[in-house]
Amino acid sequence: MAHRSRYNGVVEAEMGGPAVIYDEVFLAHDTGEHPECAARLVRTLAVLQETGLLDGLEVLSPRPAPREWIETVHRPAYVRAVESLCATGGGAFDLDTPVSARSFEAALAAAGAGLLAVDLLCASPARPSFALVRPPGHHAEPAEALGFCLFNNIAIATHYALRRHGAERVLIVDYDVHHGNGTQHAFYEDGRVLYFSVHQWPLYPGSGTPEETGVGAGEGRIINVPLPHGTGDEGYLEVFGRVLVPAARRFQPDLILVSAGYDAHWRDPLANMSLSVAGYAALATVVKGLAAELCQGRLAFFLEGGYDLDALAYGVAATLDVLLGLPAADPLGPSPYRSRRQGALQAIAVACRIHGL
Repeated sequence: MAHRSRYNGVVEAEMGGPAVIYDEVFLAHDTGEHPECAARLVRTLAVLQETGLLDGLEVLSPRPAPREWIETVHRPAYVRAVESLCATGGGAFDLDTPVSARSFEAALAAAGAGLLAVDLLCASPARPSFALVRPPGHHAEPAEALGFCLFNNIAIATHYALRRHGAERVLIVDYDVHHGNGTQHAFYEDGRVLYFSVHQWPLYPGSGTPEETGVGAGEGRIINVPLPHGTGDEGYLEVFGRVLVPAARRFQPDLILVSAGYDAHWRDPLANMSLSVAGYAALATVVKGLAAELCQGRLAFFLEGGYDLDALAYGVAATLDVLLGLPAADPLGPSPYRSRRQGALQAIAVACRIHGL
């Protein structure tokens, strides 16, 4: 697999189609016997190779994110604490979030992948990308590692877009099966960011109710659509069509960043939803269409969860198919479980009432 690198914010590659942002350092974040493990990326890369997708994509290696950008979201003392624990060989911040000797290095690179993704979006022409990273980020709080996450990659990238590239409005779409508490917290009072999350309820981390809508300048900029277990493709697509699409059109973002979690797939061991790979492709198609309509195709995906290796790998592949304009394959097939569309309709009604959609 050929890699290219970034130098002083300039991509050393021919500008063209979608890119994958990846580095082998992500495999060095050793979590042991843990759902969030290096095998997730190993299997995903193998599928991308087997399907020939990598032939149509360029793989770019990120530089580590400078501390100044990490600290737009995280407190300096917390960043030092992560570095210190890793420097002593590793340990655990809680039962869910272990680190090893090279986890700090991997986390800096994962955040750096977000900066590179934004650089690509703000180039001319804009170039979409998929940040194939670990550790994931959307649970990480300003001073706390949570839910497998160390630094909040998408929140850091959003601040970078606002401050470095002069974006005025950023839409974050989060379809990980768990609510992105850290991302919501980062922008709860910030009117420049619209955070949209669709997630299973009840489920870890316990945040993400419809009534959490932001405060101050951020009032109305947080849209949570919690769904009952068993919601499948049809329910998710109705949420996107009836809540996300009108909200995004009203907001008029300059770019769209996606927290792409594949743990709502029917095979995932940590949740109880019924999305299929084809369903994920359909969600990506909706978001791609919004980016084309509203912000000149400025769209980047950031890997979050997904713990069945095949569901994750084929989900990422399907998303990249959509970015490439190819038909997405679903070798795992539809969910064998009964889909709960009615619960999705109720959640849509609540969201539309609260947000005037």
